[in-house]
Amino acid sequence: MVNRVIFLMGVSGSGKTTIGKGLADLLGLSFYDGDAFHPPENIDKMKSGHPLNDDDRREWLSRIREFVNIQLEQESLIIACSALKESYRQYLSDPIKGQCTWVYLQGDYKLILDRLQTRSAHFMPASLLQSQFEILETPTNAIRIDIRKPVPEILDSLKLQITL
Repeated sequence: MVNRVIFLMGVSGSGKTTIGKGLADLLGLSFYDGDAFHPPENIDKMKSGHPLNDDDRREWLSRIREFVNIQLEQESLIIACSALKESYRQYLSDPIKGQCTWVYLQGDYKLILDRLQTRSAHFMPASLLQSQFEILETPTNAIRIDIRKPVPEILDSLKLQITL
């Protein structure tokens, strides 16, 4: 059996961690949050209200790519990673074609802004949400999930759509 990775992507506040943990429990897989792979400089930059650019994301994406490639030798996994641009998604999935599934957690700006404004203990301020929507390239090769639906409904839908 070939191990697989499920990438949950979308802007900050779209529910990547919540859905990732729930899906991991449902499917019996390990969940990893892509935020844990950011170098400290990226966290500091976002905390201070400055959006990341492609140069800032390069090391972060490289860390995730290396981690996923190593983990796939041992297990199937789920990883939350904003992966806002097609070039980021290609970089992450090129070495593992046929082993990855992309899930796009899709929602509108107002809904996600409301979520971010009530979220605590996260380094990403709501003021950076607009910058994420500005660079977001909607994926064409992903399972699209409407995040207005309740979490249990989203998880049931994903369970039916994802094959391991």
